[in-house]
Amino acid sequence: MSAEQAIELALECEHAARALDPRIINSEGASLNSHGGLQVYGNSHGFSGGYPSSRHGLSCAVLGQEGDGVMQRDYWWTSGRAPEDLESPAEVGRKAAERTLARLGARRLTTRSAPVVFQADVAVGLLRNLISAIRGSALYRQASFLLDHLGRRIFPEFVHIYENPRLPRGLGSASFDSEGVATRARDLVAEGVLQGYVLDSYSARKLGMQTTGNAGGVRNLTIDPGPLDRAGLRQALGTGLWVTELMGQGVNTVTGDYSRGAAGFWVENGEIAYPVEEITIAGNLKDMFLGLQTVGRDVDIRGSTRTGSWLIDRMTIAGE
Repeated sequence: MSAEQAIELALECEHAARALDPRIINSEGASLNSHGGLQVYGNSHGFSGGYPSSRHGLSCAVLGQEGDGVMQRDYWWTSGRAPEDLESPAEVGRKAAERTLARLGARRLTTRSAPVVFQADVAVGLLRNLISAIRGSALYRQASFLLDHLGRRIFPEFVHIYENPRLPRGLGSASFDSEGVATRARDLVAEGVLQGYVLDSYSARKLGMQTTGNAGGVRNLTIDPGPLDRAGLRQALGTGLWVTELMGQGVNTVTGDYSRGAAGFWVENGEIAYPVEEITIAGNLKDMFLGLQTVGRDVDIRGSTRTGSWLIDRMTIAGE
């Protein structure tokens, strides 16, 4: 598309957000990007290969304010290989405004222990924490809380986690890794049991194993969803915390200790009671993985990691 067409779509997105409610008082703007490229790789082992790729995205962030003068900010975005895979500009703007409005009137919680839902776009980070713990570079340095866990149960029996590098239009799709090794679909966790590590050729040699074709990372990492939509997840949560945003880098992949700033909603009897902010959630990833109760069917497909929301049985919530 032309630059003028891109500007029109971004403006449509921003206008949709600002027009939703008078409490939306300002905008950080809307942004549209469109990329096309060709990736080619060759090495001294005789490999030479390449493929074209594309990626498109649209995002919007707005500010909201109520009568008390306290402002909140939130955003939404969409991404895909093809333009038709994107949400409409009006939908992106509306969601950005609705998320901002939902945060108005946020309060802190007193310190407690409660079940926690990680909303789908936040739960993506938990899968990335898993990959960090089973990556070859962490394992040969003996710097992982999942060291020597191959073939052992690390999740409940219903959990199936896999990568699918050949998924059509997948944002992580590639026919070969960054060393020219052919990619393939494979299970990382099946029936809750760790099936394999994430290795490039160097880390595989250090561990006395074979490369898994993961130089450059995992591709289209996916966890199978369960039957519950978001309303069903709230009912399953009962009374607890629904997390929509995480802050800070408080994840120790050596010990599994997990502590991060959070914001979201306090849920009572399956219904949202009020928004919350300025709290910290803490636990240990090993316990959190084993304490996974269900994965929602609200799968976030906007990135190269695909998951629904996660319901964890119990975590510590630190507040006032």
